[in-house]
Formats: sequence, C-alpha cells, structure tokens
Amino acid sequence: MKNKLWKTAPYLALFSVFMLITAFVSLFFSKTLFYIEMSLAVVGIIASLIIYLRFDRIIRIAVKSSSEKAVDRKYLDRFGFPVVAVDKSNSILWYNTAFYTNVCDENDVSGYSILNLISGCSVEQLCSSTGGNVTIGKSKYTVYANPLDDGYVLYFFDDTYYKDTEKKYIESRISVAMIVIDNSEIYDDEDEDNELQAIIQVESLFQKFANEYNGYYRKTAKGHYMIIFEEKDLEKIIGTKFEILEKIRAIRCGDICPTVSMGIGRGEENLRKSHACAKKALDMSLGRGGDQVSILCDGKYEFFGGKATGTEHHSKVRVRVIAKSIVSACQSCDKVIVMGHKFSDLDCIGSAIGLYGAITSSVKKPVQIAVDFETSMSKGLIDFYKAYAGEEIFVSPREALSSVTDKTLLIVVDTQSEARLESTELFKACKNIIVIDHHRMSVDHIENTLVFYHEPGASSTSEMCVEIIDNFPDVNLKKAEAEALLSGIILDTKNFVINSGSRTFEAASYLKKHGADTVSVRQFFADSIELYQNKYKLISTAKIYKKCAIVIADEEMDEIRLVASKSADELLGLKGVNASFVLFRAEENVINISARSYGKRNVQLIMEKLGGGGHHSMAAAQIKNVNFESAVRMLIDAIDSE
Repeated sequence: MKNKLWKTAPYLALFSVFMLITAFVSLFFSKTLFYIEMSLAVVGIIASLIIYLRFDRIIRIAVKSSSEKAVDRKYLDRFGFPVVAVDKSNSILWYNTAFYTNVCDENDVSGYSILNLISGCSVEQLCSSTGGNVTIGKSKYTVYANPLDDGYVLYFFDDTYYKDTEKKYIESRISVAMIVIDNSEIYDDEDEDNELQAIIQVESLFQKFANEYNGYYRKTAKGHYMIIFEEKDLEKIIGTKFEILEKIRAIRCGDICPTVSMGIGRGEENLRKSHACAKKALDMSLGRGGDQVSILCDGKYEFFGGKATGTEHHSKVRVRVIAKSIVSACQSCDKVIVMGHKFSDLDCIGSAIGLYGAITSSVKKPVQIAVDFETSMSKGLIDFYKAYAGEEIFVSPREALSSVTDKTLLIVVDTQSEARLESTELFKACKNIIVIDHHRMSVDHIENTLVFYHEPGASSTSEMCVEIIDNFPDVNLKKAEAEALLSGIILDTKNFVINSGSRTFEAASYLKKHGADTVSVRQFFADSIELYQNKYKLISTAKIYKKCAIVIADEEMDEIRLVASKSADELLGLKGVNASFVLFRAEENVINISARSYGKRNVQLIMEKLGGGGHHSMAAAQIKNVNFESAVRMLIDAIDSE
C-alpha cells in the first residue's frame, strides 16, 4: 500500500454518493449522462470498498500476528507502551493510543513513513534480537520489530532513565594520565637554572590544564606527573588534539626546549587497571620518540602529537646491562642466528655483521646471518664480507630454520615488527629472542623477549650495536666488520646530516679506531649506470605539494626498491623540500611508498596513517588493491591531516 492511499477511501465514497445523486437527476434530462455518472459512482464505490477491505485485512493480520491470541486491535490499544503497524513499504497503517500520545505528540501520522521517526535505523535492523536505539525528542527508546506477511509491528520501550544513567556512568569513568618530561636528564649542570625554569613553566601548564578539565593533578617525582580525568572531560581534551603539547613545545629557556610524553589508560573498570594501562601507554609514547600522547583503550592505541625529533638519551649504565645480558644469553645457547627485516639495507646487514664479529671473537659461539640474498638491497656489502670471512656465514632463512634447536638464540636487528621480519617461520621456531632496534615503537612490536633493546633516539641500529660491542669482554672487531657498521650509520644519518648526536660520532670514532675507512665504505653506496639513470629519471618527474616532493614510479625498473629509496634521498636536496615520497609497485596489487625527510616533517606519522611506519626521518608504507591515482590521493590526505 502506498503512502496515504487508504485515506482516499472516504473521499472516494463521498464522490461516489455525489455522482449517484447527480445520475438520478440527469435521468430526467439525458440517459447518456445518467449512464456515465452511474458508472462513475459504481466504480468509485467498488474502489473505496476494495481499499477499505484491503486496509482492514492488513490491520487485522498485523494485530493478530502480534499475539498468540486471535484478538482485535483493542487488545494492542490497551498496551501501556507504543505499538505501531507498518506495511512493507514502511508506511504507518495503525498505532495505539500510547504511540499517538508519546511518540507522535498527538499528531496524526497515518500513512507517513516510519523511517521519519526511526532515523538512522531500518525496520529490518529492528527485527534482530537486540532491536535498535531510537531517540525521539527527549525520549530514548529501544525498538523491536516483529515481521509479518504483509508488514511489521513495532514495539517502543521507553528506557530514557536507564540510558541516561548509563551515559552518566560512562562519562564519569576514570582515566589516568601518566606524564614524563622527555629530555630533563640530558642537560649539563650549567643549564640547571634554565632547566629549573623550564620545569616550572611545564608544571604551571599542567596545573592549569588539570583545573580546566576538572582533573586531579599530582607530581610523583622530578619530571614525572599524574592527572586523573573523567571520561567526559577526556573527550573534550581529545577534541583539542592535546594542544597542550604545542604549548609545552613553545617554551624556551635558554637552549632548553622541553617536550613531554603522556600515556593514558582509558575505559577500564577501576582505577588500578587504568593506572596499569597508562604506564603501558607511556612506554609506547617514549618508545615512539616522545613528544606525544598514547591512549590505550580496549587493547587499541590512539596517538596524538609526535612532531618533535627523538631525544638522544645518555645511559651508558643501561648499555652495559644490555651488553651483559646479551653475552649471558649467547653463552647459554648452542648457536646464534642474526636476522633483520625484509629487503635488508646497509644498517640491517651492517648490524648483523658487527654482531657476528663480536660474538664469534668474544663469546666463541657459532653465528649465522639469515638473509634473503635475492631481495636484499645490500648485495654489495654481503659480497664484500663473504669474500673476507667466507660463504658459510650468510644462509637463507630456510637453511637456518633446518638447524634450529631449543637452545638456539635469535637476534633480530633493525626491526621490531614480526610482520616485517625476513622470515616469520624462523622467528616462531626460535624460543630465545633478542631484539635490537632504533625505529619508533609500533603497536605490533615483538613481545616475550630475553632482551628488548629499543632506542628511538639512536641514529641507527648500527650505532646501538657499536655501543653494545664496546661493552663485550675481550672483543676483537676486524676492519671489515667496523666498515660494515659504519656503512649502516652513514646510510641512516645521510652522511651524518640527520639524527646525528654525540653518541653517533662516538660510535664512528670507535669504528675508525678499529680500522674503518670512509673511502672504502663509499663502495657500498656506489650505483650501477642503469640504477643511476633510473634514479634521475624518477627525480625529473617530481611534483611539489606543500613542500613535499612526490614521485610516481609507474614504469617497470630493475631493483625498483633500491631506485625508489635512493630517489627519495636525492629529492631532499631540492630547494624548499622538507619531505619526499616515492610511490612504486614492486609486486602485484601492492603500491609501496618510500618516505624521507631531514627532520622538519615527521614522515613516520604520515606513513602510519597509511598503515605503515618507520622513523621520524625515514619511513615506508604499503597500500593494497589500489591504483597509483588513488594511492596519491590517500597520501595527500595524510599529508593534509598531519
């Protein structure tokens, strides 16, 4: 039945009566006119009768189907809650008094679409066992629908009080924020006055911040704070995208520019669990380089901020403890396998070679490096070290897997994500795991390890390995191994231009003492003539968008991954470019993005929006089942939102 069609029946009946009267009058003047008017009257009477009977039948079926008893509509009319019958086209056929009074506000809505009242839901959705939530005016209903042959009967249960109570409970749930000043421990004694002034300004901002959002503020230690919020106030803070990070970043006291990391435990059932989640979230913020907020809710993270570069931390005590733990683990195992990430670069292979030399000379344990030679982007370094130390050092992940025992130690370098490992099968087969990585912590990082040495402030994994090796007992690092480690540092620092702190130069100095020759290291960066031509072919097609150079490598090229990464590096040399992005297709239905920056733009945050990750100045992402045009559009949206 169409909207309001049945409401024409009374008017059609009146029209038929009128035509009947005029027909009898016309009988005295013209029999032809009499027959015409009489025919119209009969057709009108029949049509109105059909409409009425059809409507009455639908109502009776709807009413009777809504109860196990065969009762009339008076039974439903006496219900204390609203009931309405609709047809298959969602038109309202009939409703009881409670519906008329409470839902319709005493307006006749017969023939109107029920969808106007249950906006946001379909009648089919209401047929589920859970029904649906509908708000009409100030009242909140849970609505259930009972399907019939010719329509539906809908039942409205007013549970405004309970839903308002639930809302108040949710809004009053406690969220705990744990806060730490990122770089309070790195300043010299001569900066003590400026450091004190900076901390005072930071604490003043936190006190105002807590008061503004009705929070409970407490200082727990030097540079450590806790604020407790209610859920409704946390929602408001999230709406501002934690603008307090910008305010703290704007503080200047001499050479001191403080930043803070914050972890928030949200949605937990009690204060203790919220506090535990807040500490876990704070570890994530620090692991991602600081200057950001991590919110942990229902096992999922949400991130804000992270625009500042990672802070270099000085903790030689921690490095000594890490080195001692690694030596102890190596002494307890029967063999060591070192493995990096897929498409291994110089930092990955250089770290692996450095650890090979240190462990074999210091701990005297057999070591193998598991790498896929065919997909590696460091073939030159691998060939160089094979010629120096022998072919048997490098094995494929499959070969390494065949020799794994319960006492085998696997050292993962330059990645912390299981999905990015050279071989997940080899990883799962090993029970003893050590991770060494400098990339910002990812949500899917490897857990349950013997040692998880993660330092996002380090320039490279090679730099971290140099510090570890320096604390190994009786280590004898050879010239070839020192050059392999130096190549990794040079790669990730872009020749000591980015992410280079005092620790970086100390590591380079250590390697120079062990014979590393920078001229010899340059051979690992040499390009073939074909790669060189392809690199500049891509660079010539670059487009600039908001100081970001974007290149689409839509042609097939040999070693496209290496060409793309080197092109991204070169694009940073263009005037006015703060970041570069090279899009290429290395496998079917997958578009890869290689991203680089000199630190003015955090490419990790941009790549995370596309499902990738990495470091502040070096990141990547993979987008599946899209074309280049769509991928570029997604990249631009990510740049705009950063």
